[in-house]
Amino acid sequence: MLADKVSGTSAGLWLLVPEHLRLGTWDLLCGWTGQPADTVGPRLALQLVHEAALCVTGVRQGRTLGQTGFELANGLPFIASDLAIHELLDAHTVQQAQELQVALGLIRRARGHFTGKLLAIDPHRLKSYSQRRMRLHPLAAQEDRPSKCAQTFFALDPDSHQPVCVTTGTSARTARQATPELLALAERILRPTPQPGQKILVLADCEHFTRELLDQFARHKAFDLLVPMPNQPYFKKQFQALSQTAFAPQWAGLALAQQPLPGAGDSPPLSQWIQRTGEQAAQYQYKGFVTTTTLDGPDPLITDFPKRWHVEEFFHDHQELGWRKAGTHNLNIRYGRMTLALLAQAALHQLRQRLGEPAVHWQASHLAKSLLAGMDGDIRVHHDTIVVTFYNAPLARELRPHYENLPAQLEAEGIKPEIPWLYNFKLDFRFK
Repeated sequence: MLADKVSGTSAGLWLLVPEHLRLGTWDLLCGWTGQPADTVGPRLALQLVHEAALCVTGVRQGRTLGQTGFELANGLPFIASDLAIHELLDAHTVQQAQELQVALGLIRRARGHFTGKLLAIDPHRLKSYSQRRMRLHPLAAQEDRPSKCAQTFFALDPDSHQPVCVTTGTSARTARQATPELLALAERILRPTPQPGQKILVLADCEHFTRELLDQFARHKAFDLLVPMPNQPYFKKQFQALSQTAFAPQWAGLALAQQPLPGAGDSPPLSQWIQRTGEQAAQYQYKGFVTTTTLDGPDPLITDFPKRWHVEEFFHDHQELGWRKAGTHNLNIRYGRMTLALLAQAALHQLRQRLGEPAVHWQASHLAKSLLAGMDGDIRVHHDTIVVTFYNAPLARELRPHYENLPAQLEAEGIKPEIPWLYNFKLDFRFK
């Protein structure tokens, strides 16, 4: 196929190949599949990564993808069937997917994708099309009745807006039950070596406001929790009963009060913050927060906690990579697919950083449609190098400095330019 040359609109997918080399994707996939580089397993896994990057699922797109060079980027002469992909995912356990997440997270941390000073956790419920009997959830306010869902729980670095890890579970699993497992993964990524006295502040929502979680965080060696209290009449009466002198004005319309809360049993004490908005007593509104640490001033509450909203922005912009809906409810298969989508997101993040504005803020589906699967190009072989030529490419001015003379650029970064899954061919790009 390379000797005959290939033309199509999926040539933009090849822009991810150098990002895979920088990220070490091939070694991660070989480790996850447990197969050597000259076998088909890692290439099937790479197809899943590229499907996620293109925001497509399965071979329903096969008639078009198979005619534009999609399979060549995976080192295959064919597109794997749904059955082959199912068998690949089903052959691996939940623990293997978690180990892949940890390995990927350590690489991303070393490359500076996230700092790990703050952590935001949030559940994300995917509509499920499984035929199993399961607990139903009201997925959205506009839905008439609850639906089947797949529970997913994300940990995100709110400063860089990048995901750290993800877990999933049955539809009956609660945030309280899932949080310890999620934090165990995050701790292995962000704190592989213990650092006494330095904890990461975890930003959560009201769903995590339970006595059990607060007690667990109070004893945790790596994390502290900052969680809002539910907007219930019982708490409102407590806040309204506080004296006016307990509140310290921050600026017009905002005042904060802090008071200790006793822990349960032998648990360390907690700290409660009350936020009061409004200038007149008749218009006061209150919002309570509980934390397992003594905050050094109000800055974490005023400047850090609003960053938790970046989790919702992440779901909005990147859920098409594989976190919008769920078919199967086999958890090992869901873990594998979602973890490979994390690999796609990491490679896309590196590509976005090279493109700059405005592509850095594009939604995943927009980037896939406009760039990865939206550029006319051809793929051919010249000696030991695969040459991808783009014709009148969008963002060519941004792409050219990073991708022309690519082998020399990779060698300058200390990265071997030979591509293992493409039988050690090198890769270069032309813009015409």
